[in-house]
Amino acid sequence: MNSFVLLAQESLFHDFFGRLYRAFIANNGWKEMLRGLEATFYISIGALILGMVLGALVAVVKVTPGKGILKRILNIVADVYITVIRGTPVMVQLMLMYFGVFAATGMDAILVATLVFGVNSGAYVAEVFRSGIQAVDRGQTEAGRSLGLSYGKTMWKIVLPQAVKNILPALGNEFIALIKETSVAGFVTVFDLTRAARAIVSQTYDPFVPYLVLAAVYLVLVMIASGLVKLLERRLNRSDRG
Repeated sequence: MNSFVLLAQESLFHDFFGRLYRAFIANNGWKEMLRGLEATFYISIGALILGMVLGALVAVVKVTPGKGILKRILNIVADVYITVIRGTPVMVQLMLMYFGVFAATGMDAILVATLVFGVNSGAYVAEVFRSGIQAVDRGQTEAGRSLGLSYGKTMWKIVLPQAVKNILPALGNEFIALIKETSVAGFVTVFDLTRAARAIVSQTYDPFVPYLVLAAVYLVLVMIASGLVKLLERRLNRSDRG
C-alpha cells in the first residue's frame, strides 16, 4: 500500500517544472490565466458592490419600524428574496438566469454572472447588515432623531457607519466566499480562471499542474482580500482612537 502511494506521488510530481513550462510558457497558458483572472476580477468586484448595496437596502427594510401595508409588503418581499436565494445553489441560479431568463436578450455572460452573484451575495449580506444594525445601541437612533434628523438620515449618517465597523470581518468573509464562488461562472460560457485552467488541460492533457496553479491563484486572491480587510479594520480602529 505504501509503495502504491509513493508511486502515485512520484507520477504526480514527475518532471513537475517541465510540465509547468509546457503548460504555461510553451503553450502560452499564462495568457489564458490572465484573461480568466480579468473576468474573475470584474465579476467579483461588481458582485461585491451590488451585494453590499442590495444587502444594506434589504436590511434597512427589515429593521425599519412600522405596521403599514407597504411595510408588510416590503417585509414579505425581503423574506421571500432571502429564503429563495439562500435556499437554492448559486450554480442553479446562474444557469437559470443565463439559459432561461436572459437567454433571449443576448446579455453578456460576464454581466449576467455579475448580476447573479451580486443578488446571491445580497441575501447573505442583508442578514449580516441586519445583525450589525441591531447591535448598535438604540440610543444612537434616538439621539439622531432628537437632533431633528429624519429616520433615513439617522440610519445613513449614524447607525450604518457604526454597523459597518462591527460587521467588517463578516463582510470580508462574504467577499472571500464570493471570489471562490465565481469559479462556477465557466458553466455559462464565462472565460474565468477555472475555465482557463480547463482550456490549458485540454491542450496539455495534464490536469494536475494547471489545477494546482489554479488553486494557488485563488489562494493568492483570498490572501490579498484578507489583507485588505485587515488593513481596513486597523484604519477604522485608529480613527476610533484618534
